[in-house]
Amino acid sequence: MRVDPTRLNRRALLAAPIALVACDRLAVAEPAPVPLAPPLKAIAPCPFGATGMTWQLDQPDWIAQILRHCSQLTPEWEQKMERTLGPGFVHDFSASDRVVAFARDNGLRVHGHTLIWYSQGGDVFNDSVPPARFAAEYDRYITDFVSRYRGQMAGWDVVNEPVAEDGNGLRDSHWSRALGAEGYMVRAFQQAHAADPNAVLFLNEYNLENIPAKGATFLKLVERLLKLGAPIGGIGTQSHLDIEIPASQIRAFFRDAASLGLPIHVSELDFPLKRDGGRMPDLRPTSERRVQQAARVGELAEAFMALPERQRYAFTTWGLRDTDSWLLREDRAKSGDSPLLLDAEGRPNPAYQALVDAFSRTP
Repeated sequence: MRVDPTRLNRRALLAAPIALVACDRLAVAEPAPVPLAPPLKAIAPCPFGATGMTWQLDQPDWIAQILRHCSQLTPEWEQKMERTLGPGFVHDFSASDRVVAFARDNGLRVHGHTLIWYSQGGDVFNDSVPPARFAAEYDRYITDFVSRYRGQMAGWDVVNEPVAEDGNGLRDSHWSRALGAEGYMVRAFQQAHAADPNAVLFLNEYNLENIPAKGATFLKLVERLLKLGAPIGGIGTQSHLDIEIPASQIRAFFRDAASLGLPIHVSELDFPLKRDGGRMPDLRPTSERRVQQAARVGELAEAFMALPERQRYAFTTWGLRDTDSWLLREDRAKSGDSPLLLDAEGRPNPAYQALVDAFSRTP
């Protein structure tokens, strides 16, 4: 019903201010819009990347954050043998195709991950396979996979995590037993290079900053493989950071790695607040751990920025939002953790600002 303003009575006039106050309270109660973090791809001194999985390709919130912040995408699981290799050496690259197509359609460059990993493939490449067929199928897998995306990949993690957990030598695996401790790596790099000569080929490893002995073993391995003829084009340091390592440890590894002259990829960065299993719980206040977390991330970014420009291949986080993290998906004990740059709503965590500050400084 329309109200005639000329016929307002005293009761209506007295009620009007009350209604206005109520409306004002309702307006105040409305949640403020989530502030948008400045795009990392516009601040980073090189391609800035994160990971993607097929189920995320249908999530509008994830897509919005990836396109806002990233210029590069790494398939998180879709290029691992668990998804690409079936019984009888059957290859299935359909999941990989989806992630690569999404990246291509949205102007993102792609970093391939990963061709050969000690953790996978052993159910098909097992001890019952005759040596000649093992080698032939090994070559065919790498050639088929890399040539499928020839010219579409900026680079590949060719061999992933070849160094022993504590840094004392190399891992024993189905690959090393069949093709030699270093022979399987040389062979993989040669096959990948033949399939796509323009892709930058990486040896990728974790705990290089966290465990100095492992970092040293890894760099010596790179030198040996190069001498053996492996066309290694870059070093991948996963940078799953232990935020409690000494302050200078990250810089020390980067100085040593830079001396090889190869491009360096921070390839899987995350930085959980909570300690790994087997250690005493960290009882410090979260605010104190946040400060330490931001300091380590800032140090990593500063060490990366100190590299010559030609050695900064890319800077990749293993997910963008805390809720994207493999740590939270796989370990419920970490459900309250905050291992990435953005929170669940896409707001910047403290480590985000540490990264931006380091990227913004002139090296």
